[in-house]
Amino acid sequence: MSKTRIETVAPGSPAALAGVRPGETLRSINGHPIVDVLDYKYYAYDPELTLELAEEDGGTRTLTLSKDVGEDLGLEFATYLMDKARSCANKCVFCFVDQLPAGMRDTLYFKDDDARLSFLMGNYITLTNLSRREIQRICDLHISPINISVHATDPEVRKTLLGSRRGGEILEVMGRFAQAGIVMNCQIVACPGLNDGAVLQKSMEELAALYPQVKSVSVVPVGVTRHRQGLYPLRPYTRDEAAAVVAQVEAFAAQCLDTCDSRVFWCSDEFYIQGGLDLPEDEYYEEYTQLENGVGMLRLLGVECNGATYGAPEEIQVAPFSIATGVAAAPYLREIIDSAAAKCHTKLDYQVYPVVNHFFGETITVAGLLTGRDLMDQLKGKDLGTRLLISETMLRHGETVFLDDVTLEELSEALGVPVVPVPQDGFELFDTIFGV
Repeated sequence: MSKTRIETVAPGSPAALAGVRPGETLRSINGHPIVDVLDYKYYAYDPELTLELAEEDGGTRTLTLSKDVGEDLGLEFATYLMDKARSCANKCVFCFVDQLPAGMRDTLYFKDDDARLSFLMGNYITLTNLSRREIQRICDLHISPINISVHATDPEVRKTLLGSRRGGEILEVMGRFAQAGIVMNCQIVACPGLNDGAVLQKSMEELAALYPQVKSVSVVPVGVTRHRQGLYPLRPYTRDEAAAVVAQVEAFAAQCLDTCDSRVFWCSDEFYIQGGLDLPEDEYYEEYTQLENGVGMLRLLGVECNGATYGAPEEIQVAPFSIATGVAAAPYLREIIDSAAAKCHTKLDYQVYPVVNHFFGETITVAGLLTGRDLMDQLKGKDLGTRLLISETMLRHGETVFLDDVTLEELSEALGVPVVPVPQDGFELFDTIFGV
């Protein structure tokens, strides 16, 4: 079956109004062959389109239609990508998937390194799994931004980090993207003794040379679980080492602010927490470009929650409640909530419970990797008030299942209180707590 065979046509959509039928195959748009979702999204953006369709009986026909610029055609295909997701062939020394325990659901073990998911979903890719044709197509289509896992620009170091002989091509490919005007957001997973220190300095200098096409770079500490038997010997950063990385990145970012009018480089919240450092203020993070990598996430949560207090009623009656989160965020979360309560002159009766990650190991301290079983075991019998709030990031996207397949309903039943997932948004947090 063709990858571009149309499964459904949304009623009332531009495609439906033009007469496109389910079962037909989309061959081209405005004369451009459609291979996958990148071609489809790019060429379907224009307002005036000519579609070439293959009918189920083997015939072909052509339709023309008009729509708003960027308006979706209303077509659905067998898969979102109109193809299979491309897996990663690297053997990264810090790969989190390799550090998962056995017995989890199959989808968690899939390593993607698909440029299409970078454009469409914000995933980070290494560029080592792109063919020359795909690199050229990205330049030709000028689809941007693209999110790139750099880790190091030194060719030999990057080959070691990624376990790929193509790892050393990074600057060549990024240079081509820069020439094509493609914006790049980058990440560096810092590993003690491997790509920090002088290697990190070189990486920052060479990436800064590609500004403004390299728009932002996050530096995050390697995550080390307890399931590393037989893997490369990695360890977490010590407190002093983490503080040193933050100081190094902040110093170079200050230089960039003078020369580029942007810091360009930021450390994740986790680095500040590991180093025992205060988080920077709101203005430090500029546009918060690297939120998905945990850069400024806690600061923005506080800014938003504080913003939600303006115009809110005072002395709100709030029933006792509790919050469960990762060890890293717990003290910051209490500070954010207490500040909001003070602004509303409201007395709260609540507890923040930092949950230790026994499933992956105590070195994993972020909320998004907590499991239902750890929550259940550590909170059972605790004073949880009338409801327990958790971060929505603990659940599979769009569902009510934790990483270990415990469901939200099972957790609620075990703890005897409703468990309420809250999006990573300070306004939502305020509204959920105060009932505004």
